[in-house]
Amino acid sequence: MIITNCLFGDTFMTHPHRVYADLREAGSVHRVTTPGGTPVWLVTRYQDVRAALTDPRLSLDKSNAATDDSHQPSMPSELDAHLLNVDPPDHTRLRRLVSKAFTPRRIERLREHIQAHTDVLLDNLDGPPVDLMKTFANPLPMAVICELLGIPTDAQSDFRTWTSALTAPDADAAVTSQEAMKQMYHFLVTIIETKRTKPSDDFLSAMIEARDAHDRLTKPELIAMAFLTLYAGYDNAVNLIGTTALALLTHPEQMTAVRNGRIPLHAALEEAMRWNTPFPLAARRFALEELTIAGARIPAGARVWLSLTSANRDSQQFTNPNTFDSTRTPTHLAYGHGIHYCLGAPLARLEGEIALTSLLRRFPNLTLAVPADELSWIRSFHKRGLQSLPVSW
Repeated sequence: MIITNCLFGDTFMTHPHRVYADLREAGSVHRVTTPGGTPVWLVTRYQDVRAALTDPRLSLDKSNAATDDSHQPSMPSELDAHLLNVDPPDHTRLRRLVSKAFTPRRIERLREHIQAHTDVLLDNLDGPPVDLMKTFANPLPMAVICELLGIPTDAQSDFRTWTSALTAPDADAAVTSQEAMKQMYHFLVTIIETKRTKPSDDFLSAMIEARDAHDRLTKPELIAMAFLTLYAGYDNAVNLIGTTALALLTHPEQMTAVRNGRIPLHAALEEAMRWNTPFPLAARRFALEELTIAGARIPAGARVWLSLTSANRDSQQFTNPNTFDSTRTPTHLAYGHGIHYCLGAPLARLEGEIALTSLLRRFPNLTLAVPADELSWIRSFHKRGLQSLPVSW
């Protein structure tokens, strides 16, 4: 099926789940064109997405693309050397080295810091009403990711500006995002060089020291992985906190059950990941050879998008998929599947757990300050997050 770029128009931006439902009904795989003019093959059904996530015939290495993407804004080559751009054996080596720094123990040690940042932000809420995205869901992950990386506090405002530019939906987004990536690159180069001579107890220092026999991360790999950790780690947690809060606020009976312990908070988080997946699309893939997915013939070199959002609302996999139900057994694909499963998922879950537990405990009468249908979502098919979340108590 050929679908023009109208797929990504106003209807899609406002109601992506309706559009994806129509696509799944028509078939699992569709050839579409993005607003930037790139032809892609979009996979929408759960079982096909899950299988494609581990299919070795689908490469993350953009050198396997049939087109040069010269018409698309892209990441500077200096920031390319990370896990979402390489295949095994390079991916295996890189993930093994990064995992030595991104350990469960290191993440768990952040619990006290996350709680402290959470408490300060909740103490300083000036309201009601307040915009929970602006005052809580956005600043908390920024403070945490900078703490993880060892970024000085006085640089956090710059990082917030840069990450906002990277996801800006306006017409000048390509220009502003390129400038933001350039500034972030130069900052990371400087701070990594500083930590080489003066290491501290943080993720960047640990990555610099990470070794496997005589192997270690190269300078480009260090910079690219620091960038990916900052960008993905920040954005993921922001939208997870926001959409979970919205889900509970619009389902008061489940919010009550979470408060009194009948439903574990982590169960609500998992369901929120399925219900409104923070990153709607897995990292783009390129077909290494002509292959068939759900009856659709995909040519070698074609770009393939795997819709995690669509898969997580597939009625063939989930009963009443559009219903938020925290009692479900979590089988979602929000953080991927297989060797490319998100390395930062434990950190996002920890932040969400602490943030939402503290919020619900501190404000037992928390409610939406506006009707739910008046809330606006960020206009992007690469992320799913609220522009604002006004609340009262």
